[in-house]
Amino acid sequence: MRVALVTFFLSLVFYISGPRDKRPTSFFGHDTIDSTFITIPFSLRMGNVSDSYVRQITPKIDSFYSKNIKSPYYSGGFIVAKNGRILYEDYQGYSDSKNKTPIDSLTAIHLASVSKVLTATAVLKLVQEDNIMLDQKVTDWLPKFPYKDITIRMLLNHRSGIKPYSSFSALLKKNWNSRKVLSNQDILDLLVQHKFKKLFPTNTRFDYCNTNYVLLALIIERATGMNYRKAMQELIFKPLGMKSTYVFNYATDKETASKSYKGNAQFPWDQFDALYGDKNIYSTPRDLVKFDLATYSPDFIKPELLQEAYVGYSSGQTAKPVKDYGLGMRMRFLQPTGEKLIYHNGWWHGNNTSFVPVRKDTITVVCLGNKYSNRPYTTLSMVSNLFYKKPKAATHEIPSELELAGSE
Repeated sequence: MRVALVTFFLSLVFYISGPRDKRPTSFFGHDTIDSTFITIPFSLRMGNVSDSYVRQITPKIDSFYSKNIKSPYYSGGFIVAKNGRILYEDYQGYSDSKNKTPIDSLTAIHLASVSKVLTATAVLKLVQEDNIMLDQKVTDWLPKFPYKDITIRMLLNHRSGIKPYSSFSALLKKNWNSRKVLSNQDILDLLVQHKFKKLFPTNTRFDYCNTNYVLLALIIERATGMNYRKAMQELIFKPLGMKSTYVFNYATDKETASKSYKGNAQFPWDQFDALYGDKNIYSTPRDLVKFDLATYSPDFIKPELLQEAYVGYSSGQTAKPVKDYGLGMRMRFLQPTGEKLIYHNGWWHGNNTSFVPVRKDTITVVCLGNKYSNRPYTTLSMVSNLFYKKPKAATHEIPSELELAGSE
């Protein structure tokens, strides 16, 4: 008995004094496996979220969500988190209505143009690694690109002046092959071959254009020596533990990917569904919280570099700006305070999405929908009303930045 006790205490001493598993530092000064917390493998300095704060804010979120988003017309996932602590989360509807596959926290939904936020961050990561430069000419990476004065920064902030690929069919008319499923390289080749006239002189104004981000994806491929799918895994998804996030592969993922709907009808695939960079990232609300948390860690991206994404390129010319665009991030200036709300919405087929990082309160709001509806966009109203002073409510209507329109 005595030998057994001695052995036990010696084992205990060795356990306490010996090397421990180096798990990521938690947000609150201790490790946690609580499912109400989301963590990332990067050090962060964030305060504890008190239970009293949770009790105070959760009913307000629930009231807004129940009134403005949750309905038979909405299918998708919704989350609000602060410092990684989930304040509110809900999933409803089907990723595949034919097979009655329910949407849950692991269901990856097409992000539509919220994909641009991730593409832009990948570019910034490559800038941080001295692989590329923001003000480098696009022709340094895509030598045949016909517009010699356009830089990488101008693609990111939509000030290039080039035309959206959705307009190419009208420009080419009978010469357009509507049956061909286009690749990113095809878009570049069409620009090289036809040298479409720009909408305006480069860097003179903003015009939202998906073509810009298709080209950025090609630049990422050239700079990394990997295809875009692999590059995004290595630069962002894998380091942050975004295990449910991936870039859609048109050749292999059509059957397994979450479907999109208008009413009860599934949206058909079209010739733009193989393009990536501007869209075609599938993710979950929880994975996007991980991504947002990472933007607070200097170990993931330098604050001064990230700040470039949150600076508008047009509002400086206006006394009281209403909206603007940075590097892969939209912004609105709430009246009468002029506070800046940053966000990105998306729309593609039946997917309507919204990503709103409230940086002043370290809060993340994500609403992903796969059933055509304007309800995900009401998150802007929720954020402006709950987290900003004397706000002017954002519109509940579908924003004019929808992808097919190609402009704001």
